Amino acid sequence: MKRADGSRRVVVTGMGAVTPIGLDVNEYWASLKAGKCGVGRIENFPIEDLYIPIAGEIKGFDPAKHVKSKQVQYGERYSWFAGRAADEAWTQSGLAKPYGNPYRACCIVGSGAGGYSTVENAYRSLFIENKKATHPLTLLRIIVSSASAHVGIEYGIKGPTFATCSACSTATHAISLAYDYIRNGVVDVGVAGASEAVLTYGSMRVWQAMRVLSPDGCFPFNKKRNGTVLAEGAGILILEEYEHARRRGAPILAELLGCGLSSDSKDMVNPDIDGPRSAMQLALDDAGLDPSEIDYLNAHGTATALNDVNETNAIKAVFGDHASKLAISSTKSMTGHLLGAGGGIEAIACIKAMEEGFVPPTINLTDPDPKCDLDYVPNVGREKKVRYTMSNSFAFGGLNAVLVFGPPPA
Repeated sequence: MKRADGSRRVVVTGMGAVTPIGLDVNEYWASLKAGKCGVGRIENFPIEDLYIPIAGEIKGFDPAKHVKSKQVQYGERYSWFAGRAADEAWTQSGLAKPYGNPYRACCIVGSGAGGYSTVENAYRSLFIENKKATHPLTLLRIIVSSASAHVGIEYGIKGPTFATCSACSTATHAISLAYDYIRNGVVDVGVAGASEAVLTYGSMRVWQAMRVLSPDGCFPFNKKRNGTVLAEGAGILILEEYEHARRRGAPILAELLGCGLSSDSKDMVNPDIDGPRSAMQLALDDAGLDPSEIDYLNAHGTATALNDVNETNAIKAVFGDHASKLAISSTKSMTGHLLGAGGGIEAIACIKAMEEGFVPPTINLTDPDPKCDLDYVPNVGREKKVRYTMSNSFAFGGLNAVLVFGPPPA
């Protein structure tokens, strides 16, 4: 069964998540439904003189316990998260391990920063503690493609294996690439998503300097919003050509119907409407859907003053009259901003919303900004029939990526 344009159909057969509100998809989704907040005071490292003391940390993560692969255990924290999420997704898909046709599979697992904590620890060892050398695995741990290589080795994948890096759009770009490889016949199976572990003292100092972090919490679309909140984790999807999945009796969770990619080509920090608008429209066009058919939109929703208004206006430009009827939420209000991994876990939220007929809330939305006047599902999630969903990822540099999901093929 092919699409109208003759390309192959792409379905989702596995999902894996590591988040501040759950170390697997079920726990993550249950927390989203309950409106649980994973943002709190930093505990995993000394905050010293930081004036931003909060983050979306993953607490109690033990690679010896939570990561099955011994090889991945020798990797970096971001590789641990990727390995954990990939294992959950691969197990759900029911694919053989190692994959039986290795050159017909790809592994695209990105990261915005890669092994950030390893870099910081290495510099601390050399320049503060005056050690003669760093850990012997330092180089392998910091490389942004290490997580992708680790995961590819774990499942015997010999097709295209590499990382994407596009700041906050990283996971969505990775998923879109695997989607294109499958629908154009390059591979039959793809592991795609991203992982991020940037919560370190040095990283917090870097982000503080940009004045984009909130010291209080993540309040998307709220009048009192004053910045985003950094978080860590991973989100991974297993994508598969539909007939390939059907023949082996795989659990088909959703169909990936379209993706839209664009660049503002304007500014490194300040977004414009046209870039996000064009990415959403391109995703709808690729999916062959009218804007009125989207039932739920997972917004980028970073809780920064300019971005939330810009995204609201871009949604209005694409959806017209339907914008006021559309259920929208920023799940970053609960998870914080996972940077490159955000699009991975937010795609999972879209798929679960379709599965269960429930849209998660935007918590902390107690005093909506009049300029953000759409239905952002404030504070409490709701039951709703959801057939088609959209996931937005908009990054520094004006790098925009949007996905559209639909139900499993009939």
